[in-house]
Amino acid sequence: MQYTRFKVQSSVLTGVLTEDHTIKEIKGDLFGEWKYTGQTFSEKDVKFLAPLSPNQVIGIGANYVSKTDELPSELPEIPVFFFKPTSSVIGPEEDIIIPDNIEQVKFESELAIVIGKEAKNVPEEEVLEYVFGYTVGNDVTAPQYFHEAGHWTIGKSFDTFTPLGPVIETELDPFNVTVKAKLNDVEKQNSHTNLMIIPIRKMISYLTGVMTLKPGDVILTGSPVGAEFVGAGDVIECEIKGIGKLRNTFVAARERIKA
Repeated sequence: MQYTRFKVQSSVLTGVLTEDHTIKEIKGDLFGEWKYTGQTFSEKDVKFLAPLSPNQVIGIGANYVSKTDELPSELPEIPVFFFKPTSSVIGPEEDIIIPDNIEQVKFESELAIVIGKEAKNVPEEEVLEYVFGYTVGNDVTAPQYFHEAGHWTIGKSFDTFTPLGPVIETELDPFNVTVKAKLNDVEKQNSHTNLMIIPIRKMISYLTGVMTLKPGDVILTGSPVGAEFVGAGDVIECEIKGIGKLRNTFVAARERIKA
């Protein structure tokens, strides 16, 4: 099933996207009980938003190799996790704003996991029972704002730096998908999830050993090799088959203010 958030005039609604490109509105708890309202909308008549308002966003850094024989024999004792503020979340077709004082930022196409049940100290073999679904994420990054001691928070935290969408797909097999990205229609990223250094099950299990994950938490699982610097006017399209395409345009902050 594909869940989406969308805007009709001034109303923000939640719905289920069907194969015939209509959206059936739902009301209730996305992660619990909900029901159809009876209202339907054509996909072409709505503005897609980020498919949820996350409880929190957690990312993992440097989590892909370019080929399987580069996978390490021993995994890092402490994976590189970081938080991104929920204020950085935007949806498809929204502008990614490049901060003042820098010319370029990096795109990072990623598989994003949406947690559906409270999870604490969950063993690896059970973690998928706590996953609600999957969406596409773009972990936009301004490396110029990384601290010399290795702190990434500021460089990951600017408004608009976490596009998500277009839907949450609940029936995806995360171990059999490819994460792609096109920059101005030129392919830059194309990697299977078997190239992750920290696999999905281990990633989620590790996090639940540190913190309690809650419904609506989003985990960005890392970006394939091929991320590049981009500037104002560039268009990035992140794609995972089975979920869809997440398309955004980069805009300089000063130009947006003038507009």
